[in-house]
Amino acid sequence: MVSQVPSPDMAPDMAPDMAPDMAPNRAPEIQALFNRIAPVYDPLNDRMSLGLHRVWKRMAVKWSGAKGGDRVLDLCCGTGDLAQLLAEAVGTQGQVYGVDFAADLLAVAAERERRQFALAPGPKIIWQQGDALQLEFDDQSFDAATLGYGLRNVVDIPQALRELYRVLRPGARAAILDINRPTDALSRRFQGWYLDQFVVPSATELGMRDEYLYINPSIERFPSGREQVAIAQTAGFSQATHYPIAFGMMGVLVLTR
Repeated sequence: MVSQVPSPDMAPDMAPDMAPDMAPNRAPEIQALFNRIAPVYDPLNDRMSLGLHRVWKRMAVKWSGAKGGDRVLDLCCGTGDLAQLLAEAVGTQGQVYGVDFAADLLAVAAERERRQFALAPGPKIIWQQGDALQLEFDDQSFDAATLGYGLRNVVDIPQALRELYRVLRPGARAAILDINRPTDALSRRFQGWYLDQFVVPSATELGMRDEYLYINPSIERFPSGREQVAIAQTAGFSQATHYPIAFGMMGVLVLTR
């Protein structure tokens, strides 16, 4: 665990990723990529994580501190499974915003919500297309936030964290779940083998080989847990703790405004 401050009081998809140092003019290309993968996004996440991404996402929601009646944000929401977990946490008196820049993913998210609450009404989720680097929300307007497998997809990680800091209320928490490169040599070798021998072939079966080929190199370029903590502190967060999970192959960055 990488921590600069005391840990929070609650302890506990893999998706194609773009390098964090990409030039901003690549944003339209990233947006198009996620629109292309929208139809197979959920089955691939289940297959590639053996369903464990659902457990990790519940951990992230718990770490976010979202509670009944809160107004919460799921940034880079994809097909909306994290947003729906947040909706369960805040209840009918709360409000959830799911934000993503890929319209096709948001369409899948809205349909998933419609099916889930077809028989009984549930908490309303507002699906909104938007840019993580320039959120269309007022300062200090959310009680909690999550971001699942999206931080590596933005073209400017420090700016994304600054925006997240801006829209959170003082004392609010954010939980950021993502793939990480393990520090342990054996885990690193296993992760590389798994991505090359299982993830890419699985994507190939669904016609998405090219879209998933660069997951492995993108992880190499993603900031380490310690680096993520440092970036978050520079963005203004008063507390930042990185929790390695799944033998360090995943991690949750927990931030307090």
